[in-house]
Amino acid sequence: MESKNNISVEYPVSGMACAACAISVESSLSSVKGINNASVNFATRTVQINYNSEIVSPVDFKNAVDAFGYNLILESESENIVEKEQLNEIKALTRDVIGSFAFSVPVFIMAMFFHHYHNLNWIMMILTFCVIIFFGKSFYKIAFKQASHGKANMDTLVALSTGFSFLFSLLNTVYPQWLVSNGVEAHVYYESAAIIISFILTGRLLEARSRLKTSSALKNLIGLQPKTIAIIDGDEEREIDLRVAEPGMIIKVRPGERIPVDGILVSGQSFVDESAITGEPIPNEKIKGEKVFAGTINQSGAFIFEATGVGNNSVLGQIIKAVKHAQGSKAPVQNLADRIAGIFVPVVMGIALLSFGLWIFIGGFPFITHAVLSLVTVLVIACPCALGLATPTAIMVGIGKGAENGILIRDAASLENACKISVVAFDKTGTLTEGKPEVEKIVWELGYNSDINITAILSAESASEHPLAKAISQYFLQKEFKIENIINFKNHAGMGITAEIANNSIGIGSIKFLDNLGMKPSLHIINESERLLKLGYTVVYAGLGNKIIVAIALTDKIKNSAVKAITMLKEMGIKTILLTGDNIQTAKIVSEKLDLDNFEAALLPSQKAEYVINLKKSGKIIAMIGDGINDAQALTEANVSMAMGKGSDIAIDVADITLVTSDPIKVSQAIKLSKFTIRAVKQNLFWAFVYNVIGIPVAAGILYPFFDYLLNPMIAGAAMALSSVSVIMNSLRLRYVKF
Repeated sequence: MESKNNISVEYPVSGMACAACAISVESSLSSVKGINNASVNFATRTVQINYNSEIVSPVDFKNAVDAFGYNLILESESENIVEKEQLNEIKALTRDVIGSFAFSVPVFIMAMFFHHYHNLNWIMMILTFCVIIFFGKSFYKIAFKQASHGKANMDTLVALSTGFSFLFSLLNTVYPQWLVSNGVEAHVYYESAAIIISFILTGRLLEARSRLKTSSALKNLIGLQPKTIAIIDGDEEREIDLRVAEPGMIIKVRPGERIPVDGILVSGQSFVDESAITGEPIPNEKIKGEKVFAGTINQSGAFIFEATGVGNNSVLGQIIKAVKHAQGSKAPVQNLADRIAGIFVPVVMGIALLSFGLWIFIGGFPFITHAVLSLVTVLVIACPCALGLATPTAIMVGIGKGAENGILIRDAASLENACKISVVAFDKTGTLTEGKPEVEKIVWELGYNSDINITAILSAESASEHPLAKAISQYFLQKEFKIENIINFKNHAGMGITAEIANNSIGIGSIKFLDNLGMKPSLHIINESERLLKLGYTVVYAGLGNKIIVAIALTDKIKNSAVKAITMLKEMGIKTILLTGDNIQTAKIVSEKLDLDNFEAALLPSQKAEYVINLKKSGKIIAMIGDGINDAQALTEANVSMAMGKGSDIAIDVADITLVTSDPIKVSQAIKLSKFTIRAVKQNLFWAFVYNVIGIPVAAGILYPFFDYLLNPMIAGAAMALSSVSVIMNSLRLRYVKF
């Protein structure tokens, strides 16, 4: 059992430059006593920490991370601070890129076109030293902190390659006789050190700018909240900061304004555009007693409402929280990249030293310049950044794209699993149908159609939360019947209800349920209900004492988009199944109208779950789509569970994916989004692996024996910088996919 002192939190981390940095942050936190688990998402620059609050505090987290040269942000306003830090990072990188190129371009020109003027070496040395000291110093500072803890990251590779290149050139500038006396020309490589730093800084600038775009969906959601709200305090109207809003406040909203928090109208009337939350383009009319939601737009009249959900407790707040959590989670496919990134830098350093040694061993002292070039180039071209960004950037953009289209994905694993779905099992009511059943016909046992019996049925059904019960009670309430007190009310999940009223036992539910209670139908009720069932109606029975006294026929219209939704799934090669607690005849009619592959009817919640389990055992990857409490068990058992956003809280709580608009078309869209995203992840990983598998051997000089070719360190630096940017740009393509 998990301790009540165990807390899970998420903090932003700044200063990470590559996937190896993320591994360093994880390891630094994992070594702190009291931290149970730490997981860093390199793309979002966040860390999720589960810790025991009795043993360790957030200050300890910060100290551990800061010791490695990074910055853990603890401030409560971290959202604003992170955005400021991102903008400051871009500003600083822009300054460094401009400054480094201003110094390195002259070095490059002198090295390329005036290299025979040896007296220029001193000028190149001074200019390169300025590049290192003023614009590339962060590489060396972080590399030193990493080394002091026995760690290495991307900054280590940059610092070693440029530092070694500069020191070797410095030696040949100050004391060229060392090489000349051994018959080797004393070359200098200042331009490599200077240009490499400039290229890598440029890559980081492009990456930082691109990274801002990957979080645009979340920013758009956050942007739906106004900064201030107008509250009614007695006879006074005044503006306050949204952050201090509390439930119970009376708030005024004018035409054209965004509604700041969730609430209930107390006066006024208007039409509200709720497309930002539900995706429905048609504005909804709001009158007294209606709910309104944060982030939606008041279109016409002014109204006053009472706040019920503010901050994270509003619908919009929950969506933002869910998207942030999902974007910060890791997909299973990322595990391989993480393991490689953890050992990548030490392996690259080993390969660089090996290539240096082999050049000396094979060619002797005259090949020392080749050895130096290969060492520098291997260190420069190696890029764990692309590996680290391959999965999380695509996941982040994909989840954001889903949120913008009314598809809320719980975590990265759910998104990854959705692309494997081979069977989709639908609940019926509220999923494929409108979920708003209406009473169409009532068949009474002769002599039992009385006000007393109607009142008994109305009173019992009013205590139930079942959609059919609500439809029945609403029907009789419209006939102006009154609700009486009942006792011993009991809900029998998936079967019916029982209660007592005026010393009479009443049961309402399926004919089988009432039969088990000892309530028997007459031949008249049996014949009429069979006729209604053949017509596709759902029939609910009510009984008093030992007799079924009425059969109530209800209908639930199939959603307009249901046929298209099923067609889209079939075009993807996915089987469709209906799992319903409704009767066989109704299920058959719905199944035939929608051209489903199969259906199972009259199922209890446990039987739905058992059916899902059996499908899984047969090797199928199954998605369960539902909206009710009775679907929760089956949703839990499915490989991927999807809940309709207008369904019960329990169904939504257990679901991997929530379809905000309750539109069944969103099922196929969620699967397509998953396929697009995972395809982008695989493309990113493929090119990241290929880049390093090809680039490192070429940098080491594998082509030299065949083509007399050594890769220039400057080209290696440009390639390394562009590899990370290409991964991000490929992920950003997901923002424009159509599904």
